[in-house]
Amino acid sequence: MTTRYLATLMAIVAAPLWAQNTPPQTPPRAVLQPVGPVQTITFDEAITIALRQNTTLKQASNVSAVNSATVRQERLSFLPDFRFNTTTGQNYGRTFSQDEGRIIDQTTQSVNTGVSSSVTLFNGMSNVASLRSAKLSEDAGERNVQRAEQTVAFTVASNFLALVQQQEQVGVQQENLTAQQAQEKQIQAYVNAGSRAISDLYQQQATVAAALSQLVNAKRALELAKVDIIQALNLDPRGNYAFTPPALDTTTANINSVAFNLDSLLTRAYAQRSDLFAQQANVSAAQQDVKAAKGGRWPALALTAGYNSAYNSATSIGFYDQLDQRRGGSIALGFSLPLFDRGAVDLATQKAEIAEDNARLDLKDRQQQIGLEVRRAYLDYVADKQQLDAAGAQLRAAQLALETSQQRYNVGAATLLEVTQARATQLQAQSALVTARYALLFQRTLIGYYTGDLNPRAVSIQ
Repeated sequence: MTTRYLATLMAIVAAPLWAQNTPPQTPPRAVLQPVGPVQTITFDEAITIALRQNTTLKQASNVSAVNSATVRQERLSFLPDFRFNTTTGQNYGRTFSQDEGRIIDQTTQSVNTGVSSSVTLFNGMSNVASLRSAKLSEDAGERNVQRAEQTVAFTVASNFLALVQQQEQVGVQQENLTAQQAQEKQIQAYVNAGSRAISDLYQQQATVAAALSQLVNAKRALELAKVDIIQALNLDPRGNYAFTPPALDTTTANINSVAFNLDSLLTRAYAQRSDLFAQQANVSAAQQDVKAAKGGRWPALALTAGYNSAYNSATSIGFYDQLDQRRGGSIALGFSLPLFDRGAVDLATQKAEIAEDNARLDLKDRQQQIGLEVRRAYLDYVADKQQLDAAGAQLRAAQLALETSQQRYNVGAATLLEVTQARATQLQAQSALVTARYALLFQRTLIGYYTGDLNPRAVSIQ
């Protein structure tokens, strides 16, 4: 009784302040939406859009295209080239005239023209090693594109999970506001009947105002979740979008139905991760680069062939006749052996070997990173399953406590503070249960991403 008396006295003293600061009891205004027609995007459509428009994925595809062009370039280097050559000139001064058999002083014009071709027969297998390195780099680029596609799909899936979670959190806050408003009306009736103190009404009005604020914050978080999806899909920020998430079975029995084993998860990750395969291909490409650099120590053999003709105005023979008389061909086999190249081959080999060592270190780091990612995701999944069970038990206890407090308050055996605390605990437990459910769903999707099981074109977040 003393506690109730003190609460009543404090409420009477603070009544003017409560009256001034109590906001109007109206639902919060909806968050302003962009002007324009609404574009509805389903989850499957979002995945398709992201795979088509994501900037990071486009950059990875461009790198892969460059690697493919390098492979074509290395293949074409095995073919002989074909060139057309022509030179013209004008000579001044004394020249020997073949017609007159003497030296004369005159200005003459000359034309030399022909075609030539050359092909490398052997260069220490450098061209073969370079082609193999280019093919391996091309394979690494394709693997990186596959991983980028998985990353894009996972990002969209996690963003949609966050969207659904925020939608449920808005529902939780809306239910809380409705319950608090109903409690306010009930207390108002008690106050009018003289069975409750006016302080209970003021306290409940403050609680309703707090529930309004929580609902506004939940709606803001929902809009921010939509912004994350817009960013992932690279959509126009000025557009008006409505995202339709997939139907999810968020029952505890369904979410807890999947069991994982850490060893099997690690084995699958090492056998499936495309970025790990890409790094392995980079190591092999670096090995071929070392062979290509060492090929500079070997002799080189090249075959050259040509066919040409010439014209000179110093003779009286016609232009076409000279071209016919002076036409001829040649074929040559060139051999070169590097005796001293100022250390160029040694330096190139040393750089290639250092690059190979770095590639091996990157491969080791990638393997360690994959193992730790899978292990962390597995531990988080186990913890989230326990958290979900605990959140369910907490909510059941909080609901019973709220019902009991509400009944005791209705008969005058409990204070409004007890009811308010019980409702706050129930709200916290309900929100925690929503968070635990989607955290577990997220961890299941994350494990699929870390093990390489995620199919970008058939994503499932069940």
